[in-house]
Amino acid sequence: MPAASPSARRPGPPATLGAAFRRGLVDSAPFLLVVGPFALLFGVVATEAGLDLAQTMGFSVLVIAGAAQLTALQLMSENAPVIVILASALAVNLRMAMYSASLAPWIGAAPLWQRALAAYLLVDQSYAVSLANYEAEPRWSLPQRMALFLGTVALIAPVWYACTLAGALLGRGIPPALALDFAVPITFISLIAPGLRTLAHVAAALVAVILGLALAGLPYNLGLPLAALAAMATGAEVERQGLARPIRRERVE
Repeated sequence: MPAASPSARRPGPPATLGAAFRRGLVDSAPFLLVVGPFALLFGVVATEAGLDLAQTMGFSVLVIAGAAQLTALQLMSENAPVIVILASALAVNLRMAMYSASLAPWIGAAPLWQRALAAYLLVDQSYAVSLANYEAEPRWSLPQRMALFLGTVALIAPVWYACTLAGALLGRGIPPALALDFAVPITFISLIAPGLRTLAHVAAALVAVILGLALAGLPYNLGLPLAALAAMATGAEVERQGLARPIRRERVE
């Protein structure tokens, strides 16, 4: 039988800080299969867009948000206005505000420096793994939750930096046959699919997909923020109408 997902675990005795850290480490490790190629892709694209090594690494280390980085790079290569580049990158990363609100009940009471560190290291993978474990282990203390969160990025962040550097140094030396861009959709599919728990989630996802494709021809990728706003409005309206009932999932033995 496959290993149980974090959300499927039964609450157990409180873990030590080391055990909580290791759980975050283990649960996030599979994401390295897509984080590495994603970072390589960014390093290559950044180099081809004209960024030097320092700019590429500064971009990756300071922003640490792959989708927003690629969006900004594409618009920069199209000579889009700065305001459009900033607005598009912020729109892509708007989900981080929702991630923060979702994690606040669990780690919002942490000291300021810990919250600042968590804000910097908050990425899709650290959010998904942390929230699933927090919900599975509601009795954990705040230090245990923070230890788990740090464990989720202990591998992902260094691999992101290292693979960005490798992509920037190798540049066009990476064979096109590797098709590194596969990592972008797979990353988000692996994160979003388990999160489709209610009809509101499914409705928002469908609207995002349909409008994202329908508006793909708009200049400067403006279709992306428009589709995101429409999707959020749809999900909120479905919840307001009281239709956001949970989706039943059959267990696979």
